[in-house]
Amino acid sequence: MAGLSFCGNNVTKNAYSVDTGMLNNGCFVDALNLVPHVFLLFITFPILFIGWGSQSSKVQIHHNTWLHFPGHNLRWILTFTLLFVHVCEIAEGIMDTNHLHLFMPAFMGFIAATTSVVYYHNIETSNFPKLLLALFIYWVLAFITKSIKLWKFAEYGVGVLHLRFCITALLVVLYGLLMAVEINVIRVRRYVFFANPQKVKPPEDLQDLGVRFLQPFVNLLSKATYWWMNPLIIGAHKRPIELKKIGKLPIAMRALTNYLKLKDAYEDQRVKKAPSIWRSMYRAFGRPILLSSTFRYLADLLGFAGPLCIYGIVEHLNKKPASTAPLFPTLSLSQPPLLAVLLFLALVLQRTFLQASYYVTIETGINLRGALLAMIYNKILRLSTSNMSMGEMTLGQINNLVAIETNQLMWFLFLCPNLWAMPVQIVMGVILLYYLLGTSALIGASVIVLLAPVQYLIATKLADTQKSTLDQSTERLKKTTEILKGIKLLKLYAWENIFCDSVEDTRGKELTSLRTFALYTSMSIFMNAAIPIAAVLVTFVSHALINKSKPSSSEAFAALALFHILVTPLFLLSTVVRFAVKAMVSVQKLGEFLQSDEIGDDSWRNGDMSVSLEACKKHPGTTKAINRKQPLLYQMDNYEQPARRPLRPNETEDVAVKVNGGFFTWGSNLSTLSDINICIPTGQLTMIVGQVGCGKSSLLLAMLGEMQTLSGKVYWSNCFETDGSFEETRSKNRYSVGYATQKSWLLNATVEDNITFGSPFNKQRYKTVIDACSLQPDVDLLPFGDQTEIGERGINLSGGQRQRICVARALYQNTNIVFLDDPFSALDIHLSDHLMQEGILKFLQDDKRTVVLVTHKLQYLIHADWIIAMKDGSVLREGTLKDIQTHDVELYEHWKTLMNRQDQELEKDTEIDNCQTALERKTLRRAFYSREAKNQVDDDEEEEEEEEEEDDNMSTTTSRRSKIPWRVCWQYLSSGGFLMVFLMVFSKLLKHSVMVAIDYWLAEWTANGDGPAGLPDSYYVPVFIILCGAGIALCLITSLTVEFLGLSAATNLHHNLLNKIIHAPIRFFDVTPLGQILNRFSADTNIIDQHIPPTLESLTRSTLLCLSAIGVIAFVTPSFLIALIPLAVSFYFIQKYFRVASKDLQDLDDSTQLPLLCHFSETAEGLTTIRAFRHESRFKQKMLELTDTNNTAYLFLSAANRWLEVRTDYLGAVIVLTAAVASIWSSGKNLPSSMVGLGLTYALTVTNYLNWVVRNLADLEVQMAAVKKVNSFLSTESENYEGSMDTTQVPEDWPQHGEIKIQDLCVRYDPLLKPVLKHVNAYINPGQKVGICGRTGSGKSSLSLAFFNMVDVFEGRIIIDGIDICKLPLQTLRSRLSIILQDPVLFSGSIRFNLDPERTCTDDRLWEALEIAQLKNMVKALSGGLDAVVTEGGENFSVGQRQLFCLARAFVRKSSILIMDEATASIDMATENVLQKVVMTAFADRTVVTIAHLVSSILEAEQVLVFSAGQLVECDSAVNLLAQQDSLFSVLVRTHK
Repeated sequence: MAGLSFCGNNVTKNAYSVDTGMLNNGCFVDALNLVPHVFLLFITFPILFIGWGSQSSKVQIHHNTWLHFPGHNLRWILTFTLLFVHVCEIAEGIMDTNHLHLFMPAFMGFIAATTSVVYYHNIETSNFPKLLLALFIYWVLAFITKSIKLWKFAEYGVGVLHLRFCITALLVVLYGLLMAVEINVIRVRRYVFFANPQKVKPPEDLQDLGVRFLQPFVNLLSKATYWWMNPLIIGAHKRPIELKKIGKLPIAMRALTNYLKLKDAYEDQRVKKAPSIWRSMYRAFGRPILLSSTFRYLADLLGFAGPLCIYGIVEHLNKKPASTAPLFPTLSLSQPPLLAVLLFLALVLQRTFLQASYYVTIETGINLRGALLAMIYNKILRLSTSNMSMGEMTLGQINNLVAIETNQLMWFLFLCPNLWAMPVQIVMGVILLYYLLGTSALIGASVIVLLAPVQYLIATKLADTQKSTLDQSTERLKKTTEILKGIKLLKLYAWENIFCDSVEDTRGKELTSLRTFALYTSMSIFMNAAIPIAAVLVTFVSHALINKSKPSSSEAFAALALFHILVTPLFLLSTVVRFAVKAMVSVQKLGEFLQSDEIGDDSWRNGDMSVSLEACKKHPGTTKAINRKQPLLYQMDNYEQPARRPLRPNETEDVAVKVNGGFFTWGSNLSTLSDINICIPTGQLTMIVGQVGCGKSSLLLAMLGEMQTLSGKVYWSNCFETDGSFEETRSKNRYSVGYATQKSWLLNATVEDNITFGSPFNKQRYKTVIDACSLQPDVDLLPFGDQTEIGERGINLSGGQRQRICVARALYQNTNIVFLDDPFSALDIHLSDHLMQEGILKFLQDDKRTVVLVTHKLQYLIHADWIIAMKDGSVLREGTLKDIQTHDVELYEHWKTLMNRQDQELEKDTEIDNCQTALERKTLRRAFYSREAKNQVDDDEEEEEEEEEEDDNMSTTTSRRSKIPWRVCWQYLSSGGFLMVFLMVFSKLLKHSVMVAIDYWLAEWTANGDGPAGLPDSYYVPVFIILCGAGIALCLITSLTVEFLGLSAATNLHHNLLNKIIHAPIRFFDVTPLGQILNRFSADTNIIDQHIPPTLESLTRSTLLCLSAIGVIAFVTPSFLIALIPLAVSFYFIQKYFRVASKDLQDLDDSTQLPLLCHFSETAEGLTTIRAFRHESRFKQKMLELTDTNNTAYLFLSAANRWLEVRTDYLGAVIVLTAAVASIWSSGKNLPSSMVGLGLTYALTVTNYLNWVVRNLADLEVQMAAVKKVNSFLSTESENYEGSMDTTQVPEDWPQHGEIKIQDLCVRYDPLLKPVLKHVNAYINPGQKVGICGRTGSGKSSLSLAFFNMVDVFEGRIIIDGIDICKLPLQTLRSRLSIILQDPVLFSGSIRFNLDPERTCTDDRLWEALEIAQLKNMVKALSGGLDAVVTEGGENFSVGQRQLFCLARAFVRKSSILIMDEATASIDMATENVLQKVVMTAFADRTVVTIAHLVSSILEAEQVLVFSAGQLVECDSAVNLLAQQDSLFSVLVRTHK
């Protein structure tokens, strides 16, 4: 028998004889071992393949991930070990080729073990424990048969020194353990041998289908490889991942859970001493960090298997006796094929452990961040108001805590296992190097260690530079924002270039610090790349000098691989140390914040989150009963109530709030309010009056408990509740108070949400409130009515509108007490009266609510039931108006004179105020009108694009989502300049060729025998030194070129963007939201400046490294290319799926972060309101939801990164395996062993860089979106600045006279829109005063823009002093006319700069202009006179003064034509009179065109043009038009009078 037979074909030795007893024949024992395996396969296959289709779990949960049985992870680990031992057994058997019985059972055992785990997984997830009996029987049988074999081995004296004995013993132990695990399942689940099997319920998380993050619940294999992510990542290709898809967080990861953990740890320490955050963090999250560190150590130790296996393989192929002590004592282990498999397994395990370690730290980091955010938020809600107002805790600091410090700590946690893993790794590496190469290795390693501090230095420098860059870019953004806000003025005055240059200046400074930044970045990249080369150079050269002999190829390449391993921790160490330092600072800041003052802890404050949430659950009805006297009032009589009934005597005495002997302060020990004794009567209207700054608002806050009490007491009465059951809650909870602050505070939510503020929606009530606050007309203007988000897309309401919404919120809430803090301050007289009558007197008083009103409007005192007059922080008088009239005549008289004065102003005010509100509404409408037009245009464009791109099948959208934006990349590179691109590509290629050359030369050198044919070291060393030197130099050059390519691209892109935008037509600014333009200048420019260059560098480096490695392997063993094809295909699909999913998850992470930050800053701003309303727990709930949403997105993002890395790492391991197998296979065909070493060393580096290629690709794709956005703006049309006339043809002093002819003028804002002026004809004499009027939207303002050629004049013309203005260059035209706009615009800088940015006028001229505008005295009084500072937007002057400055500005430019566009709309009477006077005297000889908002301002005009719907309907002098009763002009005058 020549073939294979089971017991071998050595017939003479009686292989089949059983004379000495069955069990003494080794072959029979092996056959016995086959029995259990065959048994298992026969039993399980039918169950696996037949029974499966029909079974399904009864409970609707994620049943395929629910692990039902105990001992689950242990079983997986044991099974994997079992598989590994089986592989060893097979390999050991095959060495002895023709004995089938030596490896056949092992092979069957391998298959059986694999089957057992598949079978187990399926049973476990579908919960049929009875079927587990098959496995139990299998483990018992296998244990018995293996034990017999072991016993026989021992009997025959085969001992521990034999590999076969060790393998068998291991198997016995494993089967025994698996048997024990199985018995444990029976013990716990009692599914057999027990009368009552235990019923199990799935964990809470899995019952909730919303939980999609399954990492904690899936089996070990899926945990290690993130298999459960597959549907999500592959599905992203078809449709984008949305928030719904990623669901909720599992309970253990929610912010609330972790907050309670951290808070307990923190509070426990309070007892003993000041609590330390570090200790609390360790106590709450220490265990996962230890687990992660364990994984990390395992991974690091396994990492050294690579170099050692290379050593073993090359050494063995060398077939020489080892030059140093052999690392592997037994010969059988050093077989190259075995080593190759070991290397593969070690790599797979190392990578699995490493990713597990990363995942655990990231999950812990996210949990920590959630807990810290909740902690900070709770603290914010308890911060004392004085802290906020005295500036100890600014909003900026709180935002920093939330946005920066918590993230710093999270990052520190991500990196902290490195802190203790890296030193160990470095020490191990150095020891191994010493073992391989002796002292020269230590010299080489010392190079690395000595250069590490330099890297740390560079890293700190980088951080500093980044700070200064940030300052510069903030400055640049400030300037850009100013320009964009005042763009209309800049264009009308032809000043855009002056301002553009000032931005370019700042940008220049910013670029200087960016240049330094680029320099340091490239130094850091250079150090990274150059250190290993330098280390290798020093090591081998010193080895040649010291030992006078060359290293063997096995030592050389093992050393090379070790150096590669050592570089990473050293590079990272500087980063980790930096983060540790930052984390210390963050913890210190957090500690200070958590220790800062809290609000006075009254008995009614219940701070803790859990308590307040439970309290709400316990008494579902309480809130209503507490808040309202008559909860069903509205449903019952729907507002049809009798007039106010006379008060019953006892009710009059009821006191809602009482203050006794109160001294209150805002933090310093000086009392702001002193000796306060007041009562607020229940159900009545109390008014608090007094001068500005006498402590009216403070009094309200003192009653609300926001001020610090020095002495005295505030009592809130209990008289509302007769019901005893609520007494406990009552003592804790003072009323929720409806409170409207002076400075209005709105949430970033819809108008309706702002008003209902968490109360149930009641339509009837809501409508009444809206009417009382006259919000209906404003709501109607909003694009989505009251569902419009406030604060989104730049829809900013005016002050009056905001204030009315705040008042509406206070009215709508069902609170017994309403505090209104000067609600009339931003309202005009009509709205105030309406609010007083409808809202306060009718709505609140009918409801018998107690109202406290702070006001300056004394005319309302007659409505008050009780008056408190204040002066300088104490109460002057309290009582009814009658009391005061009789007892304090002086005060009463004083009030009377004030009231008279107010009345006189009233008459004047009515007109102005009317238009104030109208104006606010108009601005709002304008904002939306233009926006809607733009949206229509946009939508059309988008639809067209979509139609072009969208064929009906899904495939095109898929391909579009996974395409790399090559075109944008090319645009980016080309804006960097072709020379730089060429330099970069050339130097990169050269550098990588030199790197390969160095290693190749090393291989040649070590391979070369020392015999007579071999060349001496003196031949190899100089070349080696030259190559290494060239490599180092090229590293420097490449890192510099990439950074500076990025820099020049950034410079060009920003320059072009700025110029394009500043010269865009005014229409562009009407239709593009300001926020969107600013985003291009802030976020996108920042990405282009700082993020793209490093990503690009990293991407090119890792790609070229991978390519050069594959090239080297292919060069050494061409057969490797065959295996490369399937690998390349799988790599392509992995990266394709990952990039799309990663982009979506990145977007989700970004978009969920913003609301969270907004919520924090909103809360900090509206603290007093939230606390007055007692809405703390609702806001906490919202914060927890937002935090969890953001954390979910971030967790999924990091899990997706792990998914990618595990897959690319396994691919890398396969590459190593194929390279090793191919080189061992071809080493027989005279391939020098040094080449094998070269190939394997390169294969090892591939594993590190494959995932970087994909990660960088994904990052670059996200970052290129910024370039794309900037480019989309670069395609906007500029205004035509040239004109058809040459500047030389225009007379110097044009326009001399100011004669204007308008001939058949048609104007539109955009070729796509309807014309706004149709066929207008008019003639204006030189020096004439002309008024233009008409209803809102009739085209008045469009005419003023037409004079400046700001709009599209598509028919007809305007001729000024004989020249058609459309032919003039824009700069000339606009610099010769003057205009005063309706919103006064001032820029930050000096007064001089605001009047004359071009610096062309003398001081006298400027003073003259100021004198005309009645501002001379005021400016003289300022320090610095003309050089006095103007803050941003001119905030340090009143609106009236700003308007006068604009007038002065118009006067400085001595133009014979002045256009006033509704310039008096936002001024008080006095200023307006001044303005009118000035215009009449100073501009007596010039043409003045006034576009009037109020017809009264043009009654003296010599000529009036009346517009209606874009057409000129009347044109005559004011007197004549008034004479005609039916003229539109007289109608307008009558309606406005």
